[in-house]
Amino acid sequence: MSEAHILVVEDEESYRDSLKYLLGREGFSVSTAETGTRGVELFERDGADLVLLDLMLPGMSGTDVFRTIRERSEVPIIMVTAKDDQVDKIIGLELGADDYVTKPYSGRELVARVRSVLRRAAAGYDSLADEPTRVSVAGMTIDPERLTMQRDGETTSLPPKEFGLLLLLAQNAGRVLPRQVIIDRVWGADYYGDTKTLDVHIKRLRARIEEDPHNPVLIQTVRGVGYTLEPPA
Repeated sequence: MSEAHILVVEDEESYRDSLKYLLGREGFSVSTAETGTRGVELFERDGADLVLLDLMLPGMSGTDVFRTIRERSEVPIIMVTAKDDQVDKIIGLELGADDYVTKPYSGRELVARVRSVLRRAAAGYDSLADEPTRVSVAGMTIDPERLTMQRDGETTSLPPKEFGLLLLLAQNAGRVLPRQVIIDRVWGADYYGDTKTLDVHIKRLRARIEEDPHNPVLIQTVRGVGYTLEPPA
């Protein structure tokens, strides 16, 4: 954990230098980039175990950097912004960021979030490994070993978080799972981020499996509680 390599993409020199010092003091290897273009270049050249990415960058925007990196890798990404703005927050979550931090932030909080995201990335889906058996429900066959969903003769590979959600809901089809239970199982009990991340991933999962994602019939929201996967009668 302490030897993880972190790429910081931040245009403000004061934040960039303080992050390099803070993370280096915690034992991390740190690379920094002052522009989005340079950040992509460094990532392609050296890789990273985690990317701290400023949303507000000159030239190549943080969202463009995010999408470019995501085309190449599932490396954990924490989005950083100077704006305490709900729109910016939703943008970060819609992209699929692993966490989200708003400036100004405390060094202790940032390090805690970095360590939490790295732990989740390292743990993967060990919590689901005890039940590797395929699950068939609602016309879908879900394969935990391949992270795929098969339906109507077509096989679809899902991103890890979306697959974890689908598998958990399918294993408990017909049961209402509280939000915190889902977060603990899929993101880990030490998850430090915003719970809206769950809603964003549910939305993306519905887009993959529902005939009409705006009027879902499989993944149902139980207001004030959580979610359930209800097989058709």
